Amino acid sequence: MSDLTTEDKKLVTLARATRVRIGAAEGAAVRDTDGRTYAAASVALPSLGLTAVQAVVAMAVASGSSGVDACVVLGDSGTLADGDAAVLGEFGGADGVLVHVGDPRGSIAVQRRI
Repeated sequence: MSDLTTEDKKLVTLARATRVRIGAAEGAAVRDTDGRTYAAASVALPSLGLTAVQAVVAMAVASGSSGVDACVVLGDSGTLADGDAAVLGEFGGADGVLVHVGDPRGSIAVQRRI
């Protein structure tokens, strides 16, 4: 995690804590274009399924955010699903979204801009 900015390390901490707190498959955190942060975990209910990215972007939108600059996703897959990349691409800031993908412990393996 040493090559991450202090603000991105904060997102890793938020994503990890949110996932662990409820035992979810994934945790995600975003920083919006105003610098506010949001964190969410994946939702797996019989009538509702959301990835952590979908949930956290929905939280940001519902809070009045106009875009996202950075995102951290932590989970077992170690990859960013195509649907999650699409959501982030649609709601990205002017320079896109810097995405960090890592394992449940918070070790970042992939960084890419969408």
